[in-house]
Parts: sequence; C-alpha cells; structure tokens
Amino acid sequence: MRAGQHISFTFDALGRWLWAQFLDSVLVGALWWLGLTIIRVPLAPLWAFLAVLFQFIPHLGPILSLICPALAIVFSGGGWERFLELMATYVIVVGVDGFLLQPYLMKRQNRVPFWASITVPIVMGIIIPFWGVLLAPPLLAVIFAYRERLRKEQAARDASQYGIVLPPER
Repeated sequence: MRAGQHISFTFDALGRWLWAQFLDSVLVGALWWLGLTIIRVPLAPLWAFLAVLFQFIPHLGPILSLICPALAIVFSGGGWERFLELMATYVIVVGVDGFLLQPYLMKRQNRVPFWASITVPIVMGIIIPFWGVLLAPPLLAVIFAYRERLRKEQAARDASQYGIVLPPER
C-alpha cells in the first residue's frame, strides 16, 4: 500500500468508528429519555438531547449528563427518593452502554472484539491517564481494521497458492 492508500484506509476506519459512536450516542440519549420520563424529571427530552451530545466525550460525558437532571430534581423539590431514582437510572444507562452498546457497536462497525473494547481503554487509561482513555476507541478501530485487512490479504495469498479464486469483496 502506498501512503495515500494508508491514509484513505485509516480515514475509512475512523469514519466507521465515528458512525458507531453516533449510534451509541443516540441510543444512550434514548435510554436517558426513557429513564428520566419514568422517574418524572422536568425537561426530560432536553436532558436526553444533552446526553446525546455529551456522549461524544469519553468517560466524562455520562457524568456531565447527570448534572442537569440532578439540578432539575433539586429545583423542583424532588427529594431524596427521586435523586436515588436518578442515580439508579444513571447506573443502568452507563452499565448498558459500557458493557453492551459500545462493545457491540465497535464489534459490528469495526470488528473490534468485546474484550478489547473493554480492557484496552482501561489499560491505556492507566498508562496515559487522560489521553489513553480518549484515544483508545479510535485507535482500536484503526488497529483492527488493519488486522482484518492483513487477514484477508493472507487468505487471498493462500488461496492463490492453491489455484483458488476468491470472490471480490463488496
């Protein structure tokens, strides 16, 4: 591959990662809207929309998504029960996102295995505290895209060695 092809391939992998991140953000916003509506938080659609935007900020986004609904509960006189319900909603949304949505979408869009999408951000966060967590998901998307490409190239070489013609990729 030439440099231009590498750049094109890398941007394609990053585009798939961005699309997965967008889908994740929309689904997290829907979860927030559902949870906030159930526990009767004022302006639930607005807070859910902000959660969609905040979701693009790794690891800080979920915390930022919690602030406005908490303030809405405080200013509407919700009491401790509603605040605890909000905290339970937060735990459910973050848990579903972190252990189901993100790993599934990363695997579907970028062929990143579940184990890698969960452990690599943690390890990189330990090695490079802020930037490691921020850079891990797009870096994983690029690494596994190249891994998949190398695997396909090796399969094509192996097939041609035995005179097998593989169908073209879509």
